[in-house]
Amino acid sequence: MIRRRHILAAALCAALAPAALLTAPVAQAAGEAKKKGGGLNFIQFDTLTATVIRGDGRRGVMTVDLGIDVPNAGLHQRAVISGPRLRAAYVQMVQAYASGLGPGMAPNADYMAQVLQRQTDSVLGQPGAKFLLGAIMVN
Repeated sequence: MIRRRHILAAALCAALAPAALLTAPVAQAAGEAKKKGGGLNFIQFDTLTATVIRGDGRRGVMTVDLGIDVPNAGLHQRAVISGPRLRAAYVQMVQAYASGLGPGMAPNADYMAQVLQRQTDSVLGQPGAKFLLGAIMVN
């Protein structure tokens, strides 16, 4: 009885899944990966989020868009391979920074970019990748 429920649930999920989700792995396997923008040297990361305290005392969310520009081919390959480590370093820094913000304070983009550039150089083991900070929003 339980097995039938699992099969039925899996079939229902497959039927309701959007076609884009089902074809994305096929497109990536065929080498047709979509690039969000920024040129051939640009590596964009998914949006980072962290919890902040808003001016009214309630919790809010800070979102950060970012990427790196790596013109050196060898370093670019290292950055692609180190993507998960870079993202982990960025998440850790953004969350630590957001936790130290006072209620209702605006984030300091210059400071964040400087610290995240240091994280980039540290993870890659050498300078040469330019950290680029996109948008910082606090809701």
